[in-house]
Amino acid sequence: MDELIPQGDPIGEWLADGGLVPIGRVSGSRLPAVAAAADFAVLPVGAVEWHGPHLPLGTDLILAEGFAAELAGGTHRGVLFPAVPYTACPGQTRPWPGTVAIRPEVAVGYLCDVLEGIVAAGFPRLLVVNGHDANMSTVRAAMEWVSGRRRASLLLVNWFQLVTPAETTELYGDRPARGHGGAYETSGVLGFDPASVRLDAVDDLPPRPKLSTGHPYVLVESRPDPWAGWSGHVSMATEPIGRQVRELAGTRLREVVDSWLAAPPPGPPGAFEEDS
Repeated sequence: MDELIPQGDPIGEWLADGGLVPIGRVSGSRLPAVAAAADFAVLPVGAVEWHGPHLPLGTDLILAEGFAAELAGGTHRGVLFPAVPYTACPGQTRPWPGTVAIRPEVAVGYLCDVLEGIVAAGFPRLLVVNGHDANMSTVRAAMEWVSGRRRASLLLVNWFQLVTPAETTELYGDRPARGHGGAYETSGVLGFDPASVRLDAVDDLPPRPKLSTGHPYVLVESRPDPWAGWSGHVSMATEPIGRQVRELAGTRLREVVDSWLAAPPPGPPGAFEEDS
């Protein structure tokens, strides 16, 4: 391995110290050694989608790539794959300017091929860092398909779930902060790329209150009211809170990865065999 990967170059430093190395910097001759040394691969998934006049169209990519990069300071060896930028988007954002939406069936098939390709390249442990709510279903479907065909441990982490609703209440108070283009997501972008946010471009658009029930539910409406392709109390978002969100969610992500890598690897897929 030392002959293939001499010390002093970025991959040599990665071998010695851990962290992240981009797959785009790995030559074909080095791939077998890198795959053998890697503890996991990581794939950010986001979207190109309207988030209101105040947030960039690449909000979900900024957050997925940003949190994936938070793994660079760890001791594990990770291999970073280029982010998936285009995916399925909900009906509530598809009509708005700049949204590039892929049909769900196309997005699932595409993700199946991407995930299986990474596993087939020699990375059976694959972390997907997600920044887009609608990816939760398409990525999960693709992961289930790949895990039935390949020996693989596929982990999906949604950055927005790494900070709890109770913790966002501590940060923002009783007014709702979570939601598409709201204070929580806006703060997340401020934590990574404050220059891309225009807080002066909008006034608050208070989101519709939740239904008066304590039971879990999923409500999908053609156009919620009020709605402008986003909603929320954006005035509560600040750069200092964004740094807190980044630090807290980044720490949680590293804790999840540590726990995942400490678990035993999976067995190979195959037909069920009854004990004799």
